[in-house]
Amino acid sequence: MGSGVKASAKPSVEGRLRIGVIGAGVMGSNHARVLDSLPGVSLTGIADPLAAHRARAEEFIGCKTFNSMDELLAAGVDAVTVAAPTHLHHEISLACLARGIHVLVEKPIASTVEEGEEIVAAAKRAGVTLMAGHVERFNPAVAAIKNAIQGEDILSIAITRVGPFPPRMSNVGVVIDLAVHDIDLIRWFTESEIVDVQPQLSSAVAEREDIALLQFRTASGVLAHINTNWLTPFKARNVTVATRGKYVMGDLLTRQVTECFGFQPDGSYSMRHLSVGHDEPLRAELIAFINAVKSGSTPAVTGEQAVASLEIAIRCLQAPVTAAAAAARKGPRRVAG
Repeated sequence: MGSGVKASAKPSVEGRLRIGVIGAGVMGSNHARVLDSLPGVSLTGIADPLAAHRARAEEFIGCKTFNSMDELLAAGVDAVTVAAPTHLHHEISLACLARGIHVLVEKPIASTVEEGEEIVAAAKRAGVTLMAGHVERFNPAVAAIKNAIQGEDILSIAITRVGPFPPRMSNVGVVIDLAVHDIDLIRWFTESEIVDVQPQLSSAVAEREDIALLQFRTASGVLAHINTNWLTPFKARNVTVATRGKYVMGDLLTRQVTECFGFQPDGSYSMRHLSVGHDEPLRAELIAFINAVKSGSTPAVTGEQAVASLEIAIRCLQAPVTAAAAAARKGPRRVAG
């Protein structure tokens, strides 16, 4: 079920949907860039308390900027996208929803499950659209994988999402920053809830966990594995899905998806490259949000789905740490002598 999407948007006098962006960091600036290019949309502007962020947005996009969310909302918006730091998602989303404004909030939807649930409940009370920004679902390679495994009996999923330590400052580790993408994909691919979580975490060079090996089992019996870290000198984003009838491999960066099928007793099989689109994922995501607002339909990624993925990510962080893992986190022991 969607998150209270009965109300339709209140278009501006020109008949275009007025949208504002809250947060002028890298993601927020990209939101504004895309929104400014979409037909049927009027970009009211972008709000951020940091002058450097506003200056960059003004130069990058040429849009109007505001010192605060309140100034942006006073200028007139029908919808907003929230790209502020995660710990502000709850406060900002509730303030906008209370004003009857449609909201797209970047992943993770909130810092805690409780905050996420409050956002979902507020959207239902207001009768407006709430969508979560799990942009990886809109990656054309992910869409091709999803299409290839539709109706298949899925056996296992393996996802690798690694890269160097991000230059931006972050108050979260790899599980919330990276793995939450793939937790959402596992739930979306299998259309089943994750019931068993077995995480292995380590803080090798960062204050928070920078290596995570996560194993899951879904209610439907699918085994899934996520390998993510901030220690790899290059980015890699790979997905493999094994079903009873095929094996699908996808590179989410190069957007190449290959399908192995027709397995024979002698070990031979056939291979083919699948057709993959060229849409910019963020553009496709924002169009989906706008369409949901205008039609009152259930958004592509509901608040409930985002909360469910956040809950699994937090379970990974709260799982009991074994004695061996605790010792590994403390580093090697010194040997006397």
